[in-house]
Amino acid sequence: MDRRSLIKHAGIAGVLAAGVAPAVHAQAAIRWRLTSSFPKSLDTIYGAADVFARLIGQMSGGKFQVTVHAPGELVPAFGIVDAVQQGTVEAGHTAPYYYFGKDDTFALGTAIPFGLNSRQLTAWYYDGNGMKLFREFYDQYNIVNFPGGNTGAQMGGWFRKEIKTAADFKGLKFRMGGFAGKVLGRLGAVPQNIPGGEIYQALEKGTIDATEWIGPYDDEKLGFNKVAKHYYYPGFWEGGAQLDFYINKKAFNDLSTDYKAMVEAATSYAHVEMQARYDARNPAALKRLVAAGTKLAPFPKAVMDAAFKESMALYSELSNSNPNWKKVYTDYANFRRDQNLWFRLPEAAFDRYMQSARL
Repeated sequence: MDRRSLIKHAGIAGVLAAGVAPAVHAQAAIRWRLTSSFPKSLDTIYGAADVFARLIGQMSGGKFQVTVHAPGELVPAFGIVDAVQQGTVEAGHTAPYYYFGKDDTFALGTAIPFGLNSRQLTAWYYDGNGMKLFREFYDQYNIVNFPGGNTGAQMGGWFRKEIKTAADFKGLKFRMGGFAGKVLGRLGAVPQNIPGGEIYQALEKGTIDATEWIGPYDDEKLGFNKVAKHYYYPGFWEGGAQLDFYINKKAFNDLSTDYKAMVEAATSYAHVEMQARYDARNPAALKRLVAAGTKLAPFPKAVMDAAFKESMALYSELSNSNPNWKKVYTDYANFRRDQNLWFRLPEAAFDRYMQSARL
């Protein structure tokens, strides 16, 4: 059994038990710097990079050290692609859709409106063509990518006023992370791409009228309920938002086989743990927010329908104008079609029953 197969089947404990750790003691010490796009105060999303760094250190017996840096310490929150591409840092942890300005294809690595949910996206990456297609795409940027966590389906955000129809988005200054702003823009909203650590002040001062971030656990930490009372769901633009670890291609290729296997194992563990944390912590946070006066409501179906229509039109336009998008999205869309055929039967039926049962 090769080391990669061993990692997948035995897990991190199995790697250590199988003698990988002792083997690395003879290797030269390595120091990497990893920069994050997320505020250090958010232990869930920023924390995935800490988990990765900790595991790399443990598996290497301290020979491979990764230091994690908050936005602004080394590079700005949205400067990670350039920094990793140029080798300014060896690695970054970010949301690919922040970089849709370089190429809309980046967005498919995180989430697009009415796209795959978290399990489906993980399936596409690990057992479909997702990883292969994105490795080819990121090769243009001198980057090797690994899935680095998922938030699960997100909330639709915090609004100062009620949203009753799609017309209510017209002129709305909405903090919207990345690519999804293109769809909301087609509904008349004015999307604002603001780093997480700067959102509260913008909402408090009225620079923006509404914001989305992730969900109850993080939103409560950031205090959005203090400056906006209407909390909508679902975030149809992020049915399962994936983060990525970006690694400079040369830095990764210079690693030994053992160290490469450790990177693969540590990113995979961090990927799973992030959503576990969100799923475990969101319920209690939501209860606290509602108890404090938050007004919880679903987006009206008419709003969802209008956004869906604009999303599909946008994807068709991009497929006609962007070869990178067309190549990745064609496979993504086919996978989404088959996944929804499957999920609507046992998964959705079980969820609907359990969520209506009196427990």
